[in-house]
Amino acid sequence: MSRKSLAHLECAVANTVEVINDAWTVLILRDAFLGISRFDQFVASLDIARNTLTDRLERLVGSGILEMVPYQEAPVRYEYRLTGKGKDLFDTLMTLWSYGERWYEPADPNHQRVYHLDCGNEAEAVAHCSHCGE
Repeated sequence: MSRKSLAHLECAVANTVEVINDAWTVLILRDAFLGISRFDQFVASLDIARNTLTDRLERLVGSGILEMVPYQEAPVRYEYRLTGKGKDLFDTLMTLWSYGERWYEPADPNHQRVYHLDCGNEAEAVAHCSHCGE
């Protein structure tokens, strides 16, 4: 069953949701930002059905968010790497991460966290006006 298109809404949020439209896609992007790039790595990390992963990767490649880069010649195998368009989703993923930390923090105190590599502190998304900083 296919989902109704949101294109008629002429809205930036709706246009983005057209591509990033389910939990698997968001989790694939999370893993890509965490350095996962190969099909079998995604399967192992997410415990996702191979056909579902194939569908979501094809959609992300087709929309220009990921690109396929060969890493082996015989047989040809590909890595999936974030493009510039994909890297621009970092703030969106960090916002979801920060929201989840605040409202749905896992019971395990050792759950995965995000740290800023330059200063070593735990990172969270912070929204502000791009003009005045407020």
